Amino acid sequence: MTTIYLMRHGETQWNKEGIFRGRADIPLNENGRIQAKAAGRRLKRAAITACFTSPLVRAKETAEIVCKEIGLAEPALFGDLIDVDFGEWEGLSKDQVAQMYPELYKRWQTDPVSVTFPCGESLTEVFSRAVAALLCIARDHPEERILVVTHRVLTKLMLTEALGAGPGAFWRIMQDTACINIIDVHTSNRNASERYVVRLVNDTCHLTPETPDANGLSLATPAVREAPEGSYPRTGDF
Repeated sequence: MTTIYLMRHGETQWNKEGIFRGRADIPLNENGRIQAKAAGRRLKRAAITACFTSPLVRAKETAEIVCKEIGLAEPALFGDLIDVDFGEWEGLSKDQVAQMYPELYKRWQTDPVSVTFPCGESLTEVFSRAVAALLCIARDHPEERILVVTHRVLTKLMLTEALGAGPGAFWRIMQDTACINIIDVHTSNRNASERYVVRLVNDTCHLTPETPDANGLSLATPAVREAPEGSYPRTGDF
């Protein structure tokens, strides 16, 4: 079994402004760096042995900040953890996309599995590479605790696989910036329905001032919890 600490990158200005990011290499803003440092303090006792990250700077910087906090070597870049290719939507706001691509945007909101982004990827393509990346990392690191830092679309899709819901459940899972998820992966089990145990989803309690810096992350924490309001502004699920 491998325990994956699955983390979404910290906040960027485009998150804050509701702009589709995709492959655009947008850096963290100041709040995003604060979020990443808080996540690192939270993970100090998690006994993480390695870190893999998307090559995009917002994820890479998040991973570097966390690794510094927990005393881990530089994170390794993993190409298939890169964000979805939004194609022509990249750099546009949600309102702009809704105006320019009304039918496709409506399908994105109601039937995401059917969507291929103009000059970009389909959600099913991203699902396949996200799950393959998760399993590859787990197989290469048996009996370890591994940090994986990536993007909202990929963390959601990995969780839909781990929960046995499939990519059609994309909108049923929230992923705030700098959230932490925990998934146990039993790679020796060929039955997908018994391969995963989801221990934590969208946890952001490290973004509140009440959370002790070195409290670690208890695997006994409830799998789903309401994220309380905190001192570090959050951008929600975008």
